[in-house]
Amino acid sequence: MIRRNIFSGYMAPEYITNGRYSAKADIFSYGVILLEILSGLRNDSSYSDVEAENLLSYAWGLWNEGNHLKLADSALESDFSRDEVERCIHIGLLCVQKDSAKRPDIASVLLMLNA
Repeated sequence: MIRRNIFSGYMAPEYITNGRYSAKADIFSYGVILLEILSGLRNDSSYSDVEAENLLSYAWGLWNEGNHLKLADSALESDFSRDEVERCIHIGLLCVQKDSAKRPDIASVLLMLNA
């Protein structure tokens, strides 16, 4: 029996594969949490109806299709600033890039959030 780590949905790919930890691994986790808050969805769920294995692949799929605002929590209905939600989705996706070198540092994340 394989035991699944309940925190693996928040761990950076480089940490899972080779145990390498860095500040960019924290940025990855932050991005996952940001996308979870925006969407009202958990990263550990399967999204078989849209052929996405988790929240991150679902979010990337919507972004690539230009439908990223569909990621916004349905409980919000349309009571949100489209620009702010779009910016936060973009920041979240920048943070969860597989290549850690492409992820922003925390100072850049703060600047983008305050823009």
